[in-house]
Amino acid sequence: MFSHVMVGTNDLDRAKAFYDALLATLNVRPARVDGHRIMYLTKTGIFMVSKPINGEPATHANGGTIGFACSSPEQVEAWHAAGVANGGKSCEDPPGVREGNGIKLYLAYLRDLDGNKICAMHRLP
Repeated sequence: MFSHVMVGTNDLDRAKAFYDALLATLNVRPARVDGHRIMYLTKTGIFMVSKPINGEPATHANGGTIGFACSSPEQVEAWHAAGVANGGKSCEDPPGVREGNGIKLYLAYLRDLDGNKICAMHRLP
């Protein structure tokens, strides 16, 4: 359904260092730099971080969350640890199992360096 997801940043170099470390835990190669944005190209889509084209400061979406698929609870934990180690802030509950409506997920939430809310998720059997 989605071709790409993009969030804003006020510091492209810091964002690249943060997301390179974070997404390496998901086996995603370091970003390609394209002028005012960085791009993580995968077989399932593109994640981009960009300085706002209109020249205004980047802000995070209130109520917005971007989720990254993980292959195991251990990968969720590694993602969260990499994010915190690189300046991200843990938010919501600590990483762990969440259940509802017959669905069992292993989740972790972070705020990136610009306040964007991101999530790592593994679907449990």
